[in-house]
Amino acid sequence: MGKPRPKTRFAFIDAQNTETTTRRLLGFLVDWRKLFLFLRDDWRCEKVFFYSGIDAGDSETEKEFEELERAGSIVRSKTVFAYKNRDKSIQVKCPACDNVFTHVTDMGYNKKSNCDVDLTVDAMEYARPGAELYLFTGDGDFEYLIRKAVEKGAVVHIVSSAKKIRSGPKYFTSRFSSRLRKLIEASGKPIDFLNIDNLKIRIRKEIK
Repeated sequence: MGKPRPKTRFAFIDAQNTETTTRRLLGFLVDWRKLFLFLRDDWRCEKVFFYSGIDAGDSETEKEFEELERAGSIVRSKTVFAYKNRDKSIQVKCPACDNVFTHVTDMGYNKKSNCDVDLTVDAMEYARPGAELYLFTGDGDFEYLIRKAVEKGAVVHIVSSAKKIRSGPKYFTSRFSSRLRKLIEASGKPIDFLNIDNLKIRIRKEIK
């Protein structure tokens, strides 16, 4: 029998989702260059893709991703737009007067750059037997992509955080989609979860 073919590894980084996850839930910012070098040198990824929106006039971020391209990564970037999250309304009963009040929690804004299609097309191009795909996101919209990649013979590693934070007296929020949680639980070996917090020491940005 011949030797088994070596695994080929590819990383696809949903930069906005990953940055929001680490900043809001884990308390650190990702140094994208450190992450690229880690994926290339430690995890031996053949190609590393970054998908990110860039605010118009944000020259600092533009420069950061230009440097990533010069270092050897592949960057897909688009102009971002902001959209308002739906506020949450909670009925609260006053214990003193029994009156019911509506408490509204402002859920703020999210930014979107519509890079999902780019990531999906790139990932499907490299999904094949013997390939390992490292998908940095907690976005449930990628559930179908992950299923199809596994059908094509790839192993998928979802890199994110499943941590939950309190958003109200009885409510918790998470950046990791319940659709992805269920997918991992049901799939077994072809799909697994890697906690990005375990990479913190290697990939965090040093704040001067």
